[in-house]
Amino acid sequence: MSQNKAYQRVLLKLSGEALMGDLSYGIDPDIVQTIAEEIAEVAKSGIQLAIVVGGGNIFRGIKGAAAGMDRATGDYIGMIATVMNAMTLQDALERNGVPTRVQTAIAMQEVAEPYIRRRAIRHLEKKRVVIFGAGSGNPFFTTDTTAALRAAEINAEVVFKATQVDGVYDSDPKKNPQAKRYESLTYGHVLAHDLKVMDSTAIALCKDNSIPIKVFDLSVRGNIHRAVMGESIGTLVGESCEVR
Repeated sequence: MSQNKAYQRVLLKLSGEALMGDLSYGIDPDIVQTIAEEIAEVAKSGIQLAIVVGGGNIFRGIKGAAAGMDRATGDYIGMIATVMNAMTLQDALERNGVPTRVQTAIAMQEVAEPYIRRRAIRHLEKKRVVIFGAGSGNPFFTTDTTAALRAAEINAEVVFKATQVDGVYDSDPKKNPQAKRYESLTYGHVLAHDLKVMDSTAIALCKDNSIPIKVFDLSVRGNIHRAVMGESIGTLVGESCEVR
């Protein structure tokens, strides 16, 4: 086991879009394999790792609602999409030699375990990766909020949010070439300036439970391992962080 690891138990938040690569929809098997290889490296280092995965590559409830669908119905469909992603990631991880369990907030006993907090913690203690699917099981909540909730429930030391940018900016770097990237931020600054780190409910949950958030670029090979090992990449959000 590495003596230099910065954390014992962490939660990784992956967006559904991270699994589709350059596709416009669905799952890119090559991208999933690459992500699984990186996660396997972390898991085999002895760190206890839980994952929350989104479903936006397959279905977004809020977009369905915008098209006239009942919002709650759309969100439930989105939750099912996250389970598809979780099972895909589980398969890739196990092909990389990592024992993995999928737990869902909506009962799907033929394909996954129900979410039971104590069982999830026991899996982590046995060095199994646990993937939480189906969000929180409730409509109107994002998978960001689920990540914050599950992190608090399993006593994770940090939430890692793997994104398509290399940290948190004061404006959209794709639209503003002069956008400033922060190295660190307080929860309060994120909420006051409505920075797009995670939704406000997720930020508040992390704040209330003193769980720091590290935002980093998933597309750079090795970044998951670097983040978990405590290297200075991306943006760190926490209570005692300076805004810089």
